[in-house]
Amino acid sequence: MLNFPQPDVEQFFQTYGIETFALSPDESQLVFSTNLNGKYNLWAMDLPNTFPYPLTFHNQSCEHLTYDPKGEFVLAVVDEDGDENGQIYAVPPQGGTLQPVRKEEGARHIHPFLSKDGKKLYYTSTKDDATFMKGYRYNLETKEEEVIVHGEEAMTILGDKSPEEKSFLYMKAFANTYQLVYVRNKEEDVLLTPSPDPQHTVSDAVFVSEHEIYLLTNYESDFSYLARFDLETETFEKVVQVETEEFKQMKYDQTTNSLYIISEKGVRDHLYQYKIEDAHLEELDSPVSVIDQLVIAESGRVYLLGDSATVPANLYKQTEEGWEPLTKYGVPGVKEEHLIAPSHVTYESFDGLEIEALLYRPKPEKDNGHMILWPHGGPQFAERDSFRSLFLFLVHEGYSLFAPNFRGSTGYGQTFTKMVEGDWGHAPRLDNIAGIEWLIDQGYAKKDNILLMGGSYGGYMALLLHGRHSEYFKAVVDIFGPCNLFSFIDSVPEHWKPVMAQFVGDPEKDKEKLEEDSPINYLDSMTKPMLVIQGAKDPRVVKAESDQVVEALKEKGRDIEYIVLEDEGHGFSKKENEMLVYRKVLDFLQRHTQ
Repeated sequence: MLNFPQPDVEQFFQTYGIETFALSPDESQLVFSTNLNGKYNLWAMDLPNTFPYPLTFHNQSCEHLTYDPKGEFVLAVVDEDGDENGQIYAVPPQGGTLQPVRKEEGARHIHPFLSKDGKKLYYTSTKDDATFMKGYRYNLETKEEEVIVHGEEAMTILGDKSPEEKSFLYMKAFANTYQLVYVRNKEEDVLLTPSPDPQHTVSDAVFVSEHEIYLLTNYESDFSYLARFDLETETFEKVVQVETEEFKQMKYDQTTNSLYIISEKGVRDHLYQYKIEDAHLEELDSPVSVIDQLVIAESGRVYLLGDSATVPANLYKQTEEGWEPLTKYGVPGVKEEHLIAPSHVTYESFDGLEIEALLYRPKPEKDNGHMILWPHGGPQFAERDSFRSLFLFLVHEGYSLFAPNFRGSTGYGQTFTKMVEGDWGHAPRLDNIAGIEWLIDQGYAKKDNILLMGGSYGGYMALLLHGRHSEYFKAVVDIFGPCNLFSFIDSVPEHWKPVMAQFVGDPEKDKEKLEEDSPINYLDSMTKPMLVIQGAKDPRVVKAESDQVVEALKEKGRDIEYIVLEDEGHGFSKKENEMLVYRKVLDFLQRHTQ
């Protein structure tokens, strides 16, 4: 009888990822960005065959793919080592070297889309205005370029064009919870919602005809819904809403005159089809818990990218029999029984607010008695029922893990999401402490056996909780978290700066509050062992944020380890780096839980 070793960190982290995908007009080829060779490149399938083959070897992340309407090329937005300065390239369907289309060092290019004939490229960039950005139309044949929209008071992003390209949709983002959409029509700018006040968002908007626009908005509502705007009469009407669900993304299908809508409800997504002619909304089955992307083929067939708690991101095609998987990414060498999905729990915070959380529990025979608190990033984000190799591996190793969607999280209504604005460090911090107390009361955790780990805003919260509540924790892991709100506000990308006063606070008007909520002011209380991880090219939380806290704690003689990844930004784009970091994390946790 052969005996095989138990799965280790490498197997859990050898899962492959998919960032985005695009479909040729005739559905003969599907192109997707995946890390099958350990780094992200473009791969393709010649449908109906699903065997992938490589198109590029650029070894960098791709945030967006668009297929030329004639099927002659694919557009890709690719950055460099996570610097988030995406450049627009083209590659032929058979693959090859990425050909620059719109490229400028230090600038960011986002949301490209093509004219119906494929001759004109529309996109938004920071290249001529790093703060408010501009939307452009670039002629691929004549190389002529013109500005379509330019914001002067908020980050402005070109969104969609009318079928005859006479009108354009664009968004003004004043904050994550205050995003207005306008239509540029005959040199006139028309707001799609009845008023800019009270603050609300339009998360998506599409033309379905030259004068008819559908939008997803929470105007005068806590949760977003489907609305319609008539450009001829300039009238707005609410169309349909599902109670306590956030309509967040949609695609128009011309063949059936339908809208496919993704909604977010807490930790899971739902998929709907809205038939415009009979005004009927129908919920559809979904093969995943969290939907990342929809593509509607010219035939009307739906393609989907998404994942679930124990299944990584995969591509699916809708058929008459149901959803057909086009990829079958899983966790190599790990039996399904070793992949433990979380429970969905709720608890009451310090002020009575209900908080939903994910609770991962190892099998009883493997339970090592330690609980990891994971405050999520964002903070206007949420921990979802989606795949995280890190979580599954830690639970397999015997750790419990608790991920609360504290106030400020998305998926629970506009009021809930806005609760973190201008209050990064008080109520959300106490929501996390209330979660710890709930775990202790329920018998899931003991006060002297709790570990703390988070990334981005979660790294900030890990630092702050360590500084203000160190008595709860045995050890702390901070992954690219800001430690000083003043230097953080000053160092974010330029196009973020207009939203920072509402999002975080004003350095002058809110000086006392920002000082109170900056972890750097609680160094004396940071007495537990720490591991700090930072990407050298991080544009959101620059390396100086981690340097500050590491150097200060070293001067105090504290037990602190520091890992800097020279070729990463705000995350892990390379498999070897991800595995290196999480091996270090496991080693760190094991050393401090003996």
